[in-house]
Amino acid sequence: MAELTIPGAQAILADNFAAWVLDLGLAVESVSEGAAVLRMPWSGRLVRVGGTVCGQALMSAADTAMVIALSGSFGRFKPVTTVSQNVTFMRPIAEQDVLVDARVIRLGKTLAFGEITMRGAKDARVAAHATTTYAILG
Repeated sequence: MAELTIPGAQAILADNFAAWVLDLGLAVESVSEGAAVLRMPWSGRLVRVGGTVCGQALMSAADTAMVIALSGSFGRFKPVTTVSQNVTFMRPIAEQDVLVDARVIRLGKTLAFGEITMRGAKDARVAAHATTTYAILG
């Protein structure tokens, strides 16, 4: 199996995600077998009342990061679809980038399970935690 590189993972983002997801500005910081870290840059367009990053942006970033982590497991992009995503929001993130750390917990033939931790890039404090299930389509 070929190892997925950061440029290869970034190309997966560019080639396979909706334009509004690309508008999040996600950048792949690292990718390996079953893991990926993406950075979502701070943007005033992603904040809610009170100046904190909105939950919708965090949930989309988590979902996207897990697809990249799964691609790291496959060594390439394979179509998957989200079956479930459960997110716990623990604290707000304001005026800093978000680091989205996705890990594949179990990779089966038809289903994959993952865990995502989201932290502020400056303070490294955990802000949200997600668990996910994906159907593997290809």
